[in-house]
Amino acid sequence: MSRILNAAGMAAVGMTAAAMLLLAEPGFASNLAAEANIPAILLPDAEAPTVEKADLSTEIETPVEDNNIIESETAPPPAPAPVTAASLAELVAATPKPAEIDPELRCLAGAVYFESRGESLPGQLAVAHVVINRAQSGRFPKSLCGVVHQKSQFSFVRGGRMPAIRNGAQWNNALAIAQIARDGTWKNHAPGALFFHARYVSPGWRKTRIAQIDNHIFYR
Repeated sequence: MSRILNAAGMAAVGMTAAAMLLLAEPGFASNLAAEANIPAILLPDAEAPTVEKADLSTEIETPVEDNNIIESETAPPPAPAPVTAASLAELVAATPKPAEIDPELRCLAGAVYFESRGESLPGQLAVAHVVINRAQSGRFPKSLCGVVHQKSQFSFVRGGRMPAIRNGAQWNNALAIAQIARDGTWKNHAPGALFFHARYVSPGWRKTRIAQIDNHIFYR
């Protein structure tokens, strides 16, 4: 009889322990079950969290800048090195004759050639600047050819046309002077001049005299 009571008591203890395991926290239940030698009971909803593994098969590509790549198609061409000279004569000698002479340059060089080819290089440069100053003044035609061919302004223009030019050293100098004047790469000794005449004539102009260079007197 006592054995039956002991067995019933142990069964009741086992059921009580199982009930406590169900109500306790998971960690506590596991410890209690281990100490009571009772198998741990897993609740149906207490599933272990699933940890997603990182996909290491795909590497992140970092763009690499190649500083050695030169976009030759879009890069502007290098600017030509400026011509330096110690004197105007040296600059004229260093100025190359263009392969193609555009009409504006031809008109400007023609004025230098016919009006001042017998003058010094500074005198020729001053004549070139008179043509340029007129084109920029707003008082004369806006183009160099328009200034040179304007009626009753330059005596060498006949019938609206320029005479034939003889190729040679004087024409090459006139071309160089015209380029130097147009580029503004040498100082002009008659700044702002719009008019000039030979010193052996007296037109009686009421204009501001700027300078006399060789056989020409310049005014504005």
